[in-house]
Amino acid sequence: MKKIDTIIFDLGGVLIDWNPEYVFLDAFEGNREKMQWFLDNICTMDWNENQDAGYPIKQATSDLVGQFPEYKVFIEMYYGKWENMLGGEITGTVKILEKLIKTNKYKVVALTNWSNETFPIAKQRFEFLNWFEGIVVSGDEKTRKPFKKIFDITLNRFNIEAKNSVFIDDNLKNIKTANTLGINGIQFINPDELIKSLELYNIHIK
Repeated sequence: MKKIDTIIFDLGGVLIDWNPEYVFLDAFEGNREKMQWFLDNICTMDWNENQDAGYPIKQATSDLVGQFPEYKVFIEMYYGKWENMLGGEITGTVKILEKLIKTNKYKVVALTNWSNETFPIAKQRFEFLNWFEGIVVSGDEKTRKPFKKIFDITLNRFNIEAKNSVFIDDNLKNIKTANTLGINGIQFINPDELIKSLELYNIHIK
């Protein structure tokens, strides 16, 4: 049995419910097909991830409006109403986080793909973000998951031994990179499955 002393949490999709649908389903008057086309072809996840890696939001918005002027109103809505994409905390996972911290057995940190311009909004809204020993925010580092560099930054900053750590993320691409570095990865499905997965590493949530 591996001796785990560090737990690394992703935030969006694990502890925080974030979804552009909360803004754009309304914007497209409930037409899910039109909304999905817009998110797949205009304000794409690749485009959003570029801001997560530190590209300025104002510039990114201007760039995209230049490419698709007919969608100007919707493009500007992406970050203009970004706060409304935050659906709330994923309560079951927050409870797991709290219990892990209260054991005093583990170093608990976070590694998130998040624009450094919007992350302060999340910090204000979610008290549990203050519980971590530290948070690596991709926008601050000018790189993002799944690239190796941001994992190296996290391991070095918090003096983490890869083989003694568990990394929890909902994105399989990020888990695969973590695994190549010797970090034990758990793909997040839901809080109940997370409890079962942690037990495989002799981490028991009571």
